Amino acid sequence: MFPVNVTGDAAATDRRIEIRSAGGAAATWHIPEETPVAFVYNRRNFAVMLATPLDIVDYVVGFSLTEGVVDNVSDILGLDIIHTEKGVDLRVRIAKKRLERFDLRQRRRNMPGTAGCGVCGLESADAFFAVLPQVSETPVKLNEKIVLKAIKTLDGRQPINQRTHTVHAAAWVGLDGAILQAREDVGRHNALDKLLGALALANADIKAGFVLMSSRCSYELVEKAARRGVTALASISGPTNFALRKAAEANMALYARGPSGVVELVG
Repeated sequence: MFPVNVTGDAAATDRRIEIRSAGGAAATWHIPEETPVAFVYNRRNFAVMLATPLDIVDYVVGFSLTEGVVDNVSDILGLDIIHTEKGVDLRVRIAKKRLERFDLRQRRRNMPGTAGCGVCGLESADAFFAVLPQVSETPVKLNEKIVLKAIKTLDGRQPINQRTHTVHAAAWVGLDGAILQAREDVGRHNALDKLLGALALANADIKAGFVLMSSRCSYELVEKAARRGVTALASISGPTNFALRKAAEANMALYARGPSGVVELVG
């Protein structure tokens, strides 16, 4: 893997506050951290996202891949993680060939991205309608009982959410329904970037499982997953119509937990 240098003290992922109920009883509540994270490639500013400061290396790799900054982990030559009072600066060194092929000035975001939106600030709305790569010849079929098994065990793989009850998770699930990896973040798209980055670093077989999200299935989740060749995406709640159309475009299978159990969604 590329060299990583860390400066400063890492921020906490959540903090504890004291609250009082309507009846006056004192209690403790954990709330998640939401930190500005700046992505800088070869000294060129690209984006500032709001994210949970956890699994930073996975986040850098996943974000760089799903945003098209790099094609492979090998395109990343080094990373400086700088923790400051205002947030986290990620200074990424990428191969020169990537700068020649990818003009950061034209593709850059022109405003900060929030934890809730993975495409905020893009200079052109055309990015929403870029044709996604096809991840399979025809959508794969998952056993709905397998998907439900993964959904039922997801809570146990979310340590931050168990304390805060407010963060999202992205999980990598084997075809037997066992959760193999999971990542958390205040933003669902950030959690997915972290997961996809972890899978890329582990050189995982992307065809040997599916992604499970603890949220609704939105457009940017389909887009990010498709760019990494994910063939099936399951979510706790249903998709947006745009997400459904884009999944059909990519031949990606979508599953969601509905009123009567897990259902396959067809665009």
